[in-house]
This record gives sequence, C-alpha cells and structure tokens, in this order.
Amino acid sequence: MTFWIVATLLALGAGALIAAALLRGRASAAPPAAYDLEIYRVQLAGVDKDLARGVITQTEAGRLRAEVSRRILAADAQLRAHGADGGQPRGAGRVMAAFLVIAVGAGTIFGYWQLGAPGYPDQPRGARLAASDAERANRLSQAEAEERFGPKDAAITPPEDFAQLMVQLRAAVEQRPDDVRGLALLARNEASLGNTGAAQRAQERLIAAKGDDVLAADHAFLADLMITAAGGYVSAEAEASLRAALAIDPAQPEARYYLGVYFAQVDRADAAFRTWEKLLSESPPDAVWVAPLRGQIEEVAERAGINYTLPPQAQADLTAPRGPSADDIEAASEMTEAERQTFVRSMVDGLLARLASEGGPPQDWARLIVALGVIGETERAAAILDEARGTFAEDAEAMALLDGAAERAGLPPAGAAPATGTAE
Repeated sequence: MTFWIVATLLALGAGALIAAALLRGRASAAPPAAYDLEIYRVQLAGVDKDLARGVITQTEAGRLRAEVSRRILAADAQLRAHGADGGQPRGAGRVMAAFLVIAVGAGTIFGYWQLGAPGYPDQPRGARLAASDAERANRLSQAEAEERFGPKDAAITPPEDFAQLMVQLRAAVEQRPDDVRGLALLARNEASLGNTGAAQRAQERLIAAKGDDVLAADHAFLADLMITAAGGYVSAEAEASLRAALAIDPAQPEARYYLGVYFAQVDRADAAFRTWEKLLSESPPDAVWVAPLRGQIEEVAERAGINYTLPPQAQADLTAPRGPSADDIEAASEMTEAERQTFVRSMVDGLLARLASEGGPPQDWARLIVALGVIGETERAAAILDEARGTFAEDAEAMALLDGAAERAGLPPAGAAPATGTAE
C-alpha cells in the first residue's frame, strides 16, 4: 500500500507542475501586447532618424508614421482590453490543467498495472539469485518427485503377442546381464509400455555395462525417463544425468532442452532462455523437442525481462523420412533370428493397426514402408505404398516423402513395374 501512496503522490505532483505552468501562461511579467508597443515605438523613432539622414522623403515619413501609429493604437487597445494576462482564457486553462493532472495520475497507475507487477515485494537481483540457489540445493529426490508429481497408472496393456515377447526379452536380459543391446532394447520398450521404473533400471544397467563407451544420448535418455516418471519435474538425480550427458557432448539436444526446463523450475529464466534460444536456432524443424520448446520460450523470455519474438516455424524436410524401427532391429540382433523377426513384426503390426484404425500423417506411413522393407516384406510394403499414394495423391510433399521411403525399402518408383517376389 505504501508503494501505491508514494506513486500516486509523485504522479499528482508531476501533473500539478504541468498544470501550474499552463495556468501561468507566460514566462515573464509583461504580456505579449506590451512587447509589441515597445517595438512600434522604436520603429516610430527610427522614422525620424531616417528622415534626418535623408534616407526617406517627407511624404514617405508621414505614411510610415501613420502606419506605425495605427499599430501602436491597436496594441494599446489590446493591452487595455485583456490586461496583464494577454487575453489567455482562464476558464479553458483551468479545465486543461485539471485534465492533465487526472490524465498523468491515471495514466501512471494504469501503465504500472498493465506493465508492472502490482502486489509483489521488492525483488533485488541478489535475493533472487539466493532464492534460486536455495531451490537448487533443496531439489526433491527422484523417488520423492515420482511420489508427488508422477502420473498414476501410466502402464499400458500390450497385445498378447507383444507381452509374450517382452517376457522373453526380460528373460534373455537376465541371462545376459551385460548385454548392452538387449538392455537398450529392454529400456526403450519398457518405456513404451509406461513401465518407467523398469525402464530406468534397465537404462542404468546399460550405462554401467557400457563403462567408458557410454554415450551422451544414454545419459540423456535416462534423464528423460526420470523426468517423465516425475511428471515433468527435474529431480536432483535427473539433473546429474543431464550434466553427465553434456559433459560428454555439450551439443546433446535432449539434454539441453531438459536443462532449460530445469533452469526454469529453479527460477533462472535468463539461463533457460539462453539455453533454449541457442538450441532452437540449431535444431531441425521436425525435432521432437522443437514444439514444446516453441510453446514455452516466449513465456520464459518474458519472465527474464527479455523482449523476444518467436521466429516463424520452419518447414520440416519431408523428403528424408526416418525409420526408428531399424534401430530396434539392430538393438535386437543379440536375440535369435526367429525372436528378432517376430519382435520386429509385432512392432510393425502395431503401427499398421493404428494407421488402419486412426489414420496418421505421411511420415508414419513412410516409417511403416521402410520397416517392412528392412525385414524383407517388400510385397506387403508395396501394398501399403499403393494405399498411401492413393490417400495422399493430392499432396506433393507427402508423395515425395513416400517416394523416398519406397527407395529405402527397395521398391520401384511411382509408375515403374511392380517387383515380384519377396526380397531376400
């Protein structure tokens, strides 16, 4: 309340000074007509001097005297009529003065209400940094964060065949506890089923098994699992994983994104903005972290007191489809050939079922076509390709994406004769 009283008094005081200057109306004691009289008298004396020097004739001197005398009479009449104020309308001046006082006061209060932070106490930089340091020191542990913020019942019930394959995968990893490929496959598929606790344990075992060969992406994925399990909260353990990832590769994008989340949560919006702005400028438009980053960076910039305009969204390169399922295939190479093929087909069937029931963007169709080509089912891939081309026939970018997927899957380009048989 003290702030508002002081601010109001200052605003009214400034308005009063402006009003006083307006009511005074002039800077000296003499009105304007008095100055005119002085000038005309000097001019009248100058006529006699010019006549004495012979510069003008007697006739010209008489005409000039008459003109200057007429002006003197007019200025004197104005001075007598309006007095010392020079004719300034007092009523209008008072109204304008009152309006200015109200406008200055109201404008000041309204401007602060819109642009300031009413109700907030003083927040000096040192105190804010100290509060941020305290927030960092008192971060919840992973277990506490999951208990407080973690989603409930996040596990997904998989199809029966997929569930059976997961049982086999878990058993295979238990028999070969140092198998890095099996652990990687287990961590990612446990995560896809919503078993974040099991996924974290598998990823921690993977990092330990890799030893000095661990990658920044391994630590970043572990942090991702922790943050997801904690409902978006970056715990002390998750921060440690992020720092470990960035120690190996300072450009690791997922770790940089989550580090920005961490900075925002510990009230360091300035550090979050710097981290995210650089990441956004270096990221491809189709990167998975770009959409959430774009959704938050303007708010973070505002909190940091930075005037920032989000750049236009760049278009993704649709001619370069990605096939993550190929990574799953490679990760499953330690399984038997039969297990590997069955496992991959199960994932492909899941994607196919989703596209059949819900549809999807051309990127998902391209992914399915590439995956089918990788496991040798080119006839099935060709059938899916024909269906996708019929669906997206009017979309030139989607057709280019499908053509690229067809090439990667070993299928003929559009218009070519279809291949026969199944690729070996």
